[in-house]
Amino acid sequence: MKQLKDFLEGVSYTVLQGSLETEIEKLEYDSRKVQAKTLFVCIEGTEVDGHKFAQSAVDAGAVALFVTKPVEVTGDVTIVQVEDSRKALAYAAAAYFDHPAEKLKVIGVTGTKGKTTTTYMVRSVLESAGMKTGLIGTIEAIIGQEHIPAKNTTPESFVIQEYFARMVQAGCKAVVMEVSSQGLMMHRTDGFTFELGIFTNIEPDHIGPNEHKDFEEYMACKGLLFKQCRYGIVNFDDHHTKDVLKGHTCEVLSYGLSEGADIQAVNIELVKEPGYLGVAYDTKGAYEDHIIIDMPGKFSVYNSLAALCICRHFGVEKEIIRGALKTAKARGRVEKVETGRDFTILLDYAHNAMALSSLLSTLKEYNPGRLVCVFGCGGNRSKLRRYEMGEVSGKLADFTIITSDNPRFEEPAEIMADIETGMKKTQGAYVCIEDRREAIAYSVEHAKSGDVIIVAGKGHEDYQEIKGVKYPMDDRELIESALKK
Repeated sequence: MKQLKDFLEGVSYTVLQGSLETEIEKLEYDSRKVQAKTLFVCIEGTEVDGHKFAQSAVDAGAVALFVTKPVEVTGDVTIVQVEDSRKALAYAAAAYFDHPAEKLKVIGVTGTKGKTTTTYMVRSVLESAGMKTGLIGTIEAIIGQEHIPAKNTTPESFVIQEYFARMVQAGCKAVVMEVSSQGLMMHRTDGFTFELGIFTNIEPDHIGPNEHKDFEEYMACKGLLFKQCRYGIVNFDDHHTKDVLKGHTCEVLSYGLSEGADIQAVNIELVKEPGYLGVAYDTKGAYEDHIIIDMPGKFSVYNSLAALCICRHFGVEKEIIRGALKTAKARGRVEKVETGRDFTILLDYAHNAMALSSLLSTLKEYNPGRLVCVFGCGGNRSKLRRYEMGEVSGKLADFTIITSDNPRFEEPAEIMADIETGMKKTQGAYVCIEDRREAIAYSVEHAKSGDVIIVAGKGHEDYQEIKGVKYPMDDRELIESALKK
C-alpha cells in the first residue's frame, strides 16, 4: 500500500501536522467521493473552494489533506501545505496510477485551431501502422473500443492519468491529446513528459475574465508545452511561433508553406469533383512525398503536415502515412455528408467569427456555384460574437440561413436578431428560419448544382440545449432526413 510520501515527488510542501507514512488507498479532489484512507486535495476554484469541504472530507474518511491555506479541522488527519494544489494533484495523480505516461509515447497538440483534426489524423496513421493509440480531446476520449464524451478539451490531471492507465491496460503504445492553454495554465498536464509537443497556430481567443488576461499570457501558456516535451513540432509560418517557443527545452522541427520550413508543402492543388472537395500537395525538405487529403482547404494542408511530421518521428512508412492521411476524418470538422447529388454538404464546429471566416474563405477558393451558410449562435454567450458572425457570413457567403444553435436560457428569436444586426452591415442575402431542422431542410430543398452548403456551429454535438435541457439533435441526421425527402 502507498504512503503519503509517495504522492509528494516533484511537489514543494510543508507538513503542518501528522505523518508522511500515513497509508493512502484513494486520491480525490471532490469531497463527495471521499472514502476511508483518502488523500483529499483542496482546490480553490473560480466558483467552489475545496478548502471549505476539508472537514466533511475528514468526516467521510480522509486521512490526509493537501491545502494551500490554513484549514480548521478536527480528527486524526495529516495536513500538508503545498504551493499549488492543482500542480500537487497532477503529481499525486501520476503516482496514484503508477506513472502510466512512462509506458506511453504521449503526443500533445496545442494551438487556437486545428488541434482536433490533427489529433484524429495522427491516430488514424499510427493505428494504420499497427501502433495502438489512445486519444484525448474536445470531442471525446478513445481508449481501445471505448469512446467517452468529453467535458473539457484537456480534462483534470486526475482524469488524464486515469485515462493513461486505462490505455496502458488496453494495450496502447501511444496517446495523442489536445492540450489547451487553460489545461497548461492550470497544471492539468504536469507530472509527466510529452514525447512530442505540437504547435499549430495562435490567434487572439480565450481572452477574458475567466480565461487569459491578455494575448501575452495566452501565448506564454501555450509555450509551457515546449518546456515539457522531448521534441517540438511547430508551424513555421505562424508569426508568433518564436514567442511561443521562448525558453523551450526541446529539439524543434518546423513545417509550413514557406521557404525555410524543415518540411515544406509545395505545389498545392485544390481538388474539386461533384460532391467532393479535397486538396493535394507535394512535400520537400526533411520529408518528400505527394499527399492527397479528403478535406478541403489550406488549413487541411497545415493539419496534415503536422500529423505527417509526428508520424515521421515514429518511423511510419510513407505509404501508410499517405493512405491514412487521405481518408482521416474528425467528426464535425469540415465533415462531408454523402449526398449522392451534384452539390456538397459539409458540417463544421466553427462557432466564432475567426473560425467561420477561415472556413468560408477556404470554401470560396473552390469557386462553388453558390456558397450557402447555415448557422446560429449559442445563448448566454457574447453578443459581439453574434454581430461578428453575421457580418462574416454576410460578406463571404452567397446566401445565409440564420437559425437556432444552443439557445440555452435565451430566446432563439433574440439571438437571431443579434446575428441579423451584423448581417445588415453587408449586402448579403439571407433568410431566418428558427427551427434548425427546417433550416437545414430548406438548404437541401433549394440546393443547386455545384453549390457548397456549410452547416456550421455544432459540429460533433448531438444535442440542442434549451433552458438547461439537452435534447437529442444531430445535424448529420437532419441532413440525411432532408435528403431522403
